[in-house]
Amino acid sequence: MPAALEDNLPDQSTHWDAHLQPGHSIWRLSLRELWRYRDLLLLLVRRDFVAFYKQTILGPLWFFIQPIFTTIIFILVFSRMAGISTNGVPPALFYMSGIVAWNYFSECLIKTSTVFKDNSHIFGKIYFPRLIMPLSIILSNLVRFGVQLLLFLALFVYYITTTDQIHPNLYVLLFPVVVLLMALQGLGWGLVITAMTTKYRDLAFLVTFGVQLLMYATPVIYPLSATPARYQALLELNPLSGLIETFRYGLLGAGEFYPGAFLYSVGSSVLVMVIGLLVFNRVEKTFVDTI
Repeated sequence: MPAALEDNLPDQSTHWDAHLQPGHSIWRLSLRELWRYRDLLLLLVRRDFVAFYKQTILGPLWFFIQPIFTTIIFILVFSRMAGISTNGVPPALFYMSGIVAWNYFSECLIKTSTVFKDNSHIFGKIYFPRLIMPLSIILSNLVRFGVQLLLFLALFVYYITTTDQIHPNLYVLLFPVVVLLMALQGLGWGLVITAMTTKYRDLAFLVTFGVQLLMYATPVIYPLSATPARYQALLELNPLSGLIETFRYGLLGAGEFYPGAFLYSVGSSVLVMVIGLLVFNRVEKTFVDTI
């Protein structure tokens, strides 16, 4: 064989660290590939912070401003004016706990639900596991949740040292599980919705509006035990109800632990996450052509 032709042949000993294929099964998760791109994941988390607070005067202080002012409004409207029960817990602590937990879920859902639309310019130019992008949203919101949780814990320490209304119990050990389940709910539903928004853009507006309404069907501004008995079963169909109630009961000792509602939240979170991954894997191969 001529030497010039031999020079053009690919080197059979070359080792490739990535093999791109035209398609793959919707059941393929490829955790190993996600781990290989962990540096990109961390860079995207950092990008979310820099982009969000760029050209702002107060910067990260907005982490604290939003829950503080929302808590004040809730105290004035729902506690003072409407007289809604807080199960004997100081209203500031009761509302702050609900707001911090709800903010994490809602931000995960809203931002994940537009991940295809918001990042189409990146997806169309370079290859990386597409699941990296929604995962970066979950992690960046987890950091935000952690910062707001510090605000809640400062308020918690104040009340637990000055009053006898706070009674933490062993259910506080379920706290990491509750956070994980809220992340799965937000990520799972977000993946389903972002796949649908590639064809139906109106869903992006519906999600923002729907999440605001959903908060009133979740025990964020009221305890589940204070609702009429005929509505409790309906509210327990909301998988977030069991999570918010468990979060409050473990930390504050307010209300009660609902085993059925919690187990329902566990099962629905896993199911929603599996469905979200299947839908996401199916759409990610062709969404660039339709978005």
